[in-house]
Amino acid sequence: MSEISTRDGAQFGQAGAQSLTFNLAGEEYGVDILAVREIRGWSRVTRVPQAPDFILGVLNLRGAIVPIMDLRLRFGLPREEYTATTVTIVVALNGRHFGMVVDAVSDVLDVRVDEIKPVPDFGAAVDTEYLKGLVAVGERMVMLLDVERLLGHDDWAMVKAAAEPEAA
Repeated sequence: MSEISTRDGAQFGQAGAQSLTFNLAGEEYGVDILAVREIRGWSRVTRVPQAPDFILGVLNLRGAIVPIMDLRLRFGLPREEYTATTVTIVVALNGRHFGMVVDAVSDVLDVRVDEIKPVPDFGAAVDTEYLKGLVAVGERMVMLLDVERLLGHDDWAMVKAAAEPEAA
């Protein structure tokens, strides 16, 4: 089977993959369905001191402490009031879990390799580091996210350090 690599080296088989799509500030995004562990309604989190603004805090998920980020804030968008459609998508990445707060979940999309378009180069004016590619679905455009880049190594270390109790 032939494979294609996105700009970050992620591999898609010829048939492609499935993406969970969601809405954020009127735009549609997709995340690899294999990374998704759970979709939860919005619930309060425990704030972590000195965490970046986009990290809302942590959530106890069946005994595991999971950092929760507001994807609007991560992308530099204005914060919105959480509503009945606001959800947290919990994803797994290299054995770690984190949650992304989004406006609403849409559906599951079958993405064929030949449908994935590269992210245009906007230069330094627009940061596209979180995008793997774009796919047109009818009249709409879905931006495929690179979840590995959403919460970097420094972010993990800061959340972990802030969430651990201080030694006496």
